[in-house]
Amino acid sequence: FNRAVARLYEFTNAILDDFVKAIQPRYLRITAKWYVRGGIYTNVVVEHRQKGWKPLPKVELPQHSAETGMLG
Repeated sequence: FNRAVARLYEFTNAILDDFVKAIQPRYLRITAKWYVRGGIYTNVVVEHRQKGWKPLPKVELPQHSAETGMLG
């Protein structure tokens, strides 16, 4: 079982490498949800960050109650 899971990580990393080569992104995150037989599954998350890339600051949006919406 461990070798099979390790292969899924290798496949996911290969997919990431192919995307990075093709589109040269500043940032890329891939979440692969692998379902194997027997009801066993695993989620693999891989990321690419271009050297020196930093994300923009988080934007906080105003919260509105569900009853009033934006018009109050």
